[in-house]
Amino acid sequence: MRHRCKVKMLGLPADQRKALMRALATEIIRHGQIKTTLIRAKAVRSEVDKMITLAKNGSLSARRQALGYIYDKDLVSELFNAVGERYGQRNGGYTRIVRTKRRRGDNAEMAIIELV
Repeated sequence: MRHRCKVKMLGLPADQRKALMRALATEIIRHGQIKTTLIRAKAVRSEVDKMITLAKNGSLSARRQALGYIYDKDLVSELFNAVGERYGQRNGGYTRIVRTKRRRGDNAEMAIIELV
């Protein structure tokens, strides 16, 4: 049963899943968009939204929480500096998932997740 389980397991142990989510979130914030499977895109969407919400808050505590999650220290400072004018009036929904063609090798559903 998976009643009330909010996190997609992605077929990985907890430590590998957390590392994958951190890496995907870091790359989305760095490049603006990435191409991945649809399930991974849906799982990482909430993590990216949390990081942008922390950056909108802008407090020292929020900065430290973001530094504890995102791998790159310089990327966190860029995020906190640039998020004000980009997402100042937006109340959520900072990412967009666009479905693409299925992957050739295993027919997995692919998607592009990008910052709005």
